[in-house]
Amino acid sequence: MKNKIDKLINYFDNLKFRYKTAFLIFIIAGGMICIIILSQISIFAVKQDFDILFDKRTKSLMQLENIKDTFQVNVQDTLRDFEKKQISFEQTSEVLKLAQEIIDKNWLLYKNQIKVQNKDFLTTFIKDFIIKEENYYENKALKNNIMNNINTKMQIIKSKLAKINIDTNEEKFHLELNLQINAVSIYLTSLINYDLSLAINEKRNTDKIFNIILIFSIISIFIVFLFSIILSIFIINNFKKLHNSLEQKVDIKTKELQELNMSLESKISKEVSQNRKKDIIMFQQARLASLGEMLNNIAHQWRQPLGSITMIIQSFQTKLLLGKLTPDFVDEKVKDALFLANNMSNTLDDFKNFFSPNKIKSKFSIKNCIEHSIELSKYLLLRENIKVELTIKKDVEINSFYNELSHVFLNIITNAKDALCSNVNKNDRIIKIIVNKFENNLVVNIVDNAGGIPQEVLPKIFEPYYTTKYKSAGTGIGLYMSKQIIEKHMEGQLSCKNIRHKIKDERVFDCTLFTIKIPIKNNYKESDDE
Repeated sequence: MKNKIDKLINYFDNLKFRYKTAFLIFIIAGGMICIIILSQISIFAVKQDFDILFDKRTKSLMQLENIKDTFQVNVQDTLRDFEKKQISFEQTSEVLKLAQEIIDKNWLLYKNQIKVQNKDFLTTFIKDFIIKEENYYENKALKNNIMNNINTKMQIIKSKLAKINIDTNEEKFHLELNLQINAVSIYLTSLINYDLSLAINEKRNTDKIFNIILIFSIISIFIVFLFSIILSIFIINNFKKLHNSLEQKVDIKTKELQELNMSLESKISKEVSQNRKKDIIMFQQARLASLGEMLNNIAHQWRQPLGSITMIIQSFQTKLLLGKLTPDFVDEKVKDALFLANNMSNTLDDFKNFFSPNKIKSKFSIKNCIEHSIELSKYLLLRENIKVELTIKKDVEINSFYNELSHVFLNIITNAKDALCSNVNKNDRIIKIIVNKFENNLVVNIVDNAGGIPQEVLPKIFEPYYTTKYKSAGTGIGLYMSKQIIEKHMEGQLSCKNIRHKIKDERVFDCTLFTIKIPIKNNYKESDDE
């Protein structure tokens, strides 16, 4: 026996960890299910037997007692009162009829209740196959004999009651009827005693079932507890073995990592020296790229004022040839040329600090900034017969970057000018600028009637180096730079879309709308419309 137990223990000890765990879960879950099922069976069996005792026995006893009482009270006492002439024949007949109905009803209910003895399958299975319930105390032949005698006596009593009339007063008749009623009472008492003995014996069986199921529940709990402890010991030992094996693997991997680190140090030092050389080369390339980008930006911003200065110089030559060169004209044009040259000088300073994080903001009127941008391009706009309409619905003084915002307006006006020159008749060329305040934002709308931007081009206009012009006419960085200024430096938004608008008289033109939205801080000051 001991050898068999040792073999069983060794077998479980050699099982894989996942099988042990699965077996433990199976034992615990199966044991809990068995306990629950047994407890439910015991409760259900007790309830079932209790219901049977109550319905089958208690109610049947009450019905038999009602029949017995009806014979004694309603029949015998009524006949006795009629014999003494204390009640009339009509009253006697009415009471006897009612008594007969009560007797027939209760007797019928009793017999039907005996026929319907539905037992639950589960309870029947336990009693018949597990407990093997003993029914030696049940004598169906005796019960059937008593019921047949009751039926016979009740029929005799019923026939005798039917013969009662107003002149029935014979002592012999009443004596025979009383004897029959007393006999029925005796049989009913025997039937009641029989049913009581059945109820007592069934209660004894119910207690026996409950005790046996309770014993099975306790045994199952003990078995589950025992198996759980045994399997837990096996699993704990398995964890210890696993822990030891993992420690050994960790030690091996640690040694391998140390050796790998020793070899990596030399490789890293070589790679670092090579990367430093690459960084120096990339830094030089980045400086050259930044320098080229800066030169492109400066060239883009200088193209407009240089064109204006060229026109001023040409105007001197024209006036001189026509003999109309006057000192006042010279002073005016020199003043304009100096203004343009000063703006070009400021452009150099602006682009020198364009990518610097420590740029200084200044307070300025948005109206003055837009007028400054229009002034820079007025000669080229006049030459191309382009009319600029500035509408200030709400002038706002903001704290921001004056020159950068001026460059944005200048870029948009220059692009509008180029589009108008290519697509619109000289008499219809117009640029409309509308300034307003909406909620906590400064909104500037710039509209031109140059026919709009093609839909396939519209999504790309803010990409760097994207242009539809010839290389000599543009680099494709103007709108990209403008979007960077508005959105990154000023935390605003710059967008573009095509619209149809009555920009001039009653005609509807295909127009391009640029919208600049800049958030207004609490310290910004609104100024009156001019």
